Amino acid sequence: MSESIDLIALESVIQRARKVAKQYREITGKPLGITGEVGEFIAADLLDLKLTAARQPGYDAIAPDRRRVQIKTRCVLPGTHSGGRLGRIKLDHDWDTVILVLIDSDFEPITIYEAPRADIVRELKKPGSKSRNERGALSISKFRSIASVVWQRG
Repeated sequence: MSESIDLIALESVIQRARKVAKQYREITGKPLGITGEVGEFIAADLLDLKLTAARQPGYDAIAPDRRRVQIKTRCVLPGTHSGGRLGRIKLDHDWDTVILVLIDSDFEPITIYEAPRADIVRELKKPGSKSRNERGALSISKFRSIASVVWQRG
């Protein structure tokens, strides 16, 4: 396993990045593109995960029980629902579980879901959807239907 990232050192950088990303969206109407990094930090912080070094194939963090965790993040803006798709989930890489972090327009967590590999593989291999079967992409609603809530904002 590769060396883990120091969350304490990362926290102030993430806080500043959240502010800049929010300002950027307010000015341009476009996302800055840091949603994934913020989601990884949130998941690691709230779920006691150890983030791996960049470009670790298949997973982004290690859980306390040694599960290899892939982290996906989606931003839910006001007036929208959490539709859309998760990024690609590659079945040929090593990972044990996928976590989906839903964040609000301030880059604050709303809900975190988790689904084990077996359930994701079953859904991705179901016949009928090119995006699901060929691209490894599940809809957020499908992911939520097979996942468990592991953290929710009070």
